[in-house]
Amino acid sequence: MTDMTKEELHRGLADAVVNMDEATSARLSEEAVERRYDAFEAIDHGLAKGMETAGRLFEEEEYFVPELLMCADALNAGVDILKPHIKRGKQDIRCKIVIGVISGDTHDIGKNLVKLMLSSSGFEVVDLGRDVPPQSFVDRAVEEGAGIIMISSLMTTTMEGMWEVVRMLEERGLRDRIKVAVGGGPVSQGFADKIGADGYSPNANHAVRLAAELAATLA
Repeated sequence: MTDMTKEELHRGLADAVVNMDEATSARLSEEAVERRYDAFEAIDHGLAKGMETAGRLFEEEEYFVPELLMCADALNAGVDILKPHIKRGKQDIRCKIVIGVISGDTHDIGKNLVKLMLSSSGFEVVDLGRDVPPQSFVDRAVEEGAGIIMISSLMTTTMEGMWEVVRMLEERGLRDRIKVAVGGGPVSQGFADKIGADGYSPNANHAVRLAAELAATLA
């Protein structure tokens, strides 16, 4: 066991994620447990910070999908060790989010990256998958008590379904309780404004910031 302060260990965990180093992530996570450092803080200030940096590198096109997935593997290697040691009541789930690809579209790489980044940042994510009907988004959000619905599309022919989700929420009087965010290749801020969505995200890293902003309005 090395002679590391808690802050140094947190930085080491963050670097391990950015460097896609599963072995170091696991070793430092085990050290955090041995030293009785707060497990949640090790995840939040260490592993998640590293994933945030990886997301920024992805946004800046220094990292691509394979690198981001390897960063996630390093993060998960540490989380698997630390999670059982989180003190009861310490893990703060910021908001439950329902996410999916709208009906008619089966392109889900972008959605999967957003899910990964959200989960790494403390959100509870319910993934509906791809080719999801508008009604399913609404029904599942109500069933799960979700505060945010995130919808993606890479096909212009399917974007109308996003509008349907907003309309259904309005018809059921749920627009104050459930926020809607949209994203994907053909989607724009202008389109989001047109359909009455609460936000638009151009990439996975921005989606986390947007989710945090929307969650704050629900508090």
